[in-house]
Order: sequence, then structure tokens, then C-alpha cells
Amino acid sequence: MGKALVTGNNAAGHTLALAGEANRDARGCACGAYPITPQTEIIEFLRSFEFSKGRVVPVESEHSAMGVCIGASLAGGRSFTASSSNGLAYMVENIFAAGFYRLPIVMISVNRTLGPPWNIWVDQGDSLMFRDAPWLQFYTESHQDLVDTILLAFRVAEDPRVMLPATVALDGFVTSHTLMGVELPDQEQVDAYLPPCHVPHRLQHEHPTAVGGLTWPRETERHRRDIQAAMENVETVLAEAIDEFEAIFKRRPHGTMSAEHTEDAEVVIIACNTMARTLRRVVKERREQGEKIGMIKSKLFRPFPRADLIKGVANAKHIGVLDRNHSPGSGGIFWQEVATTLRQKPDIVVQDYLVGLGGGDVTPTIINEIIDDLVGRSESSEPVWKEVAV
Repeated sequence: MGKALVTGNNAAGHTLALAGEANRDARGCACGAYPITPQTEIIEFLRSFEFSKGRVVPVESEHSAMGVCIGASLAGGRSFTASSSNGLAYMVENIFAAGFYRLPIVMISVNRTLGPPWNIWVDQGDSLMFRDAPWLQFYTESHQDLVDTILLAFRVAEDPRVMLPATVALDGFVTSHTLMGVELPDQEQVDAYLPPCHVPHRLQHEHPTAVGGLTWPRETERHRRDIQAAMENVETVLAEAIDEFEAIFKRRPHGTMSAEHTEDAEVVIIACNTMARTLRRVVKERREQGEKIGMIKSKLFRPFPRADLIKGVANAKHIGVLDRNHSPGSGGIFWQEVATTLRQKPDIVVQDYLVGLGGGDVTPTIINEIIDDLVGRSESSEPVWKEVAV
């Protein structure tokens, strides 16, 4: 299709639609649809798309939207949806069910602050609240990253070595409603990239089976271990999916994370989504001043790529984590994962910074203040709150 100037929501809707249409020669596709700001435009785009073999099913709630996806996936179709904030909270029961059923549903999470009090701006607490669900989680920094990651998510989720649902997160309004030039895929490319969706345990009239029945502790333990094994396959499958993506689309998306200027970096800052774009500018400016500073853009949150992180910060003495989320009584959620990963490196200062909560701007000034604070530390402390100046 070539380059187009589109919003993030439009780019997401376009990519989901082509992925669904790519399954027309198999068992088709379905989308459970319920609108919520700032996700609504994705659903509107999908409703206007004429699928050869698929349906967008409008329902009365987000819980039912995920229920439609579960039913479609159990029937063997390619299934997808989108939601935000309290909509995600309302469907949490079915989010866990989809994961435990091992259904390769892809959901777009347009990050928005959970209420009350009501706030429609970006905060990652909504998608991260189901970090313990059996779902893959991807976080995207730009419109192009969003488009590419959606296709990667389908490819990895539907792989028989994984067979788990995946969510792709983007910043509400900052990405969802802004315009950016994007290389949008065409149907022929998506057809070539996504093989027919095959759910091996789909329901069939010829072989009646029950889904969701009672199990004993031993069966449940085995079930959870199988899910863990599937999670451990994700990084291998993702690497293969990226290689094949490059062969078809002639560009190479980032993988689990991207380490930038970390080879000699004594100070490394970790961020995700659009914060990474601002951080990249600050890192560039400070390196030009002779500082040994690098950054890591975190993309894959579940499973958390511990080996890649350890490699990426090999020479660092100070690590700062920017968290646009908050776990009450603990701190930032990405920081918890980073600190756990680096638990055997007590000589590294790992400091958490809570920034941009509720949609506050994460400016170059704030990031520079964080770096100055981090460099001056001899030890870490409780999470540091960086609030927007009033």
C-alpha cells in the first residue's frame, strides 16, 4: 500500500482488518466490538471493513467482546479486539479465560488511566494489571512500530509452539490520535506473512469435546507448566517471525527490546512506548557532550526477556527505569521486573522513577533531571516520583 499519513488508531484498524481477511481461505475471522475512549476509532474502522469471511460483532460490554473472541477462536477462526482502561478491567475474567484456553487472540490495548477519578489520558496501569495472565504483552513506541508489532503478535500467538493470546499496547492520544507517516501493508503482503490460523484444539462436531470443565490440582499444575513452557518458546518464535517479516516487508522491526549506545554506557535508562522517543533525543544530546549513557527501549514485557536485558546493561553502573504506571505499596511495574532480573548484580544502582502518570508529559527536562539524580546516587532508594510542575 505504501506510505500514508494516518492516526495510530487508523493504522491499528487497518492492520487488524488485513490480518483477519488473510484468514478467508481458512475459518475466517471475528472481532468482538465495544467502544471506549481512546480506542473507539479502531472498532469504527473494523466495522467499515468488508470481510470476505468474517464478522465484527457489536456487543453490550467489554466482557462480552472478549467472549465473542473466545467463541470465534474456539471455532478455529482468527480473532481480535481492542479496548482501554476500565473496559479492560471489565473483561479481565475473560482475559484470563482466553489465556487458560490457549487461544491466540490478539487485542490492542490503547493505554488509558484507570478510574475513578476519571481520566482519559495515558497510563499503563490498565494493560499491566493483567501481567499475571497467560498473555504475551508488547509495547510500541510509534505508529510504524504498532503496525509491525500487530503482525508479529498474530504470527507468534498462532505458532503451535506458543498458542497463547497477545496484547499490543500503545499510548492513548499520544499515539492513538496523532498523525504520522506509516508504511502500511497491503493485503498481498499480509497474506504472504500470516499462514492460515490453525487452532489445534478447536471445537468440532465430528469430535465433541467439553471446554472449561473441572480439573483436579494435578491437572491444573500440569496446565500451568505447559503455559510456562509456551512462554519460554516466545523469544525463539519471535526471532524467526522477525526474520520472515524482513524478507517480506523489507524492514526489520525491533525484537524483545532494543539496546542503544549501551556498549560503553555506564548509565542506562530503560523506557517503553512514546517515552522512549523522548529519551532517545536526550541520550543523543548527552552523548554528544561526552557522557557514557545509553538506553533500552523495552518492547516485550511478557514473557520478560531477562537474558537480553542482562546482556544490554553489561557495563552499566547506574540503571534508571521510567515507569508510567504504579503498583500501590510497591512502585513501578517495569522496575520490579528489572530489579528481579538484576538481583545477582548488587554493585549496580537500579532506581525507579514514576513519571507521566495519568497522562503527564514526560519532557526532555524531566528526563535530564532523572539522569542527573541517577548519576549522583551511590545506592538506590524507594521509587522517586517525578510529577508534572503545576
